[in-house]
Amino acid sequence: MTNERTNSIAAKRPLITPRHIASIGVLSAAAFVLQMFEITIPLVPSFLKFDFSDLPALIGAFSLGPVSGMIVELIKNLLHTMDSGSFGVGELSNFLLGAVFVGIAGLVYRYKKNKKGALIGSVAGALAMAVASVPINCFVVYPVYYNFMPEETILGMYQAILPSVKNIFQSLLVFNLPFTFVKGLADVVITFLIYKKISPILKGNIR
Repeated sequence: MTNERTNSIAAKRPLITPRHIASIGVLSAAAFVLQMFEITIPLVPSFLKFDFSDLPALIGAFSLGPVSGMIVELIKNLLHTMDSGSFGVGELSNFLLGAVFVGIAGLVYRYKKNKKGALIGSVAGALAMAVASVPINCFVVYPVYYNFMPEETILGMYQAILPSVKNIFQSLLVFNLPFTFVKGLADVVITFLIYKKISPILKGNIR
């Protein structure tokens, strides 16, 4: 009888609550602000910028579910298109990569809700994002940029750092893939440091 009552209450509980929506909004705003603070990293082309805007989305994926984390990524990039210099292509790439990252991390954590599950999910998500960065840049982002900057010019920016790279695809494997993976891991580390303090606030479990 107790189990039936518990199941009945759970069935009546709304999937999306006002707090849930508010939490997504706060995380999206935080992600948007963080996206403005880009850092140039040595030993990679200057157009590869480091930021922590995937951090709020990863926290959202763990605390609210993978779909919520992906929604944070979407809202963040929609807001960023208002001041975009990439005609929306950079934002599309950022959304696709971020959605892969937090979607996989949140999905794994949903079925294994402990620290090990969070670690496995987030590292797997970061790796998947890094691998996805190669075809997304090669077939979506760079072909658009070639209309404004010749392929040879972009390749030359890679070759200025490592002359042995012969083409864009090789450059993406050598530079973008590890850069994206490290960027994801940085978000993972910070998430593990602050998640326990933030999660109760987002879930409304403060006592």
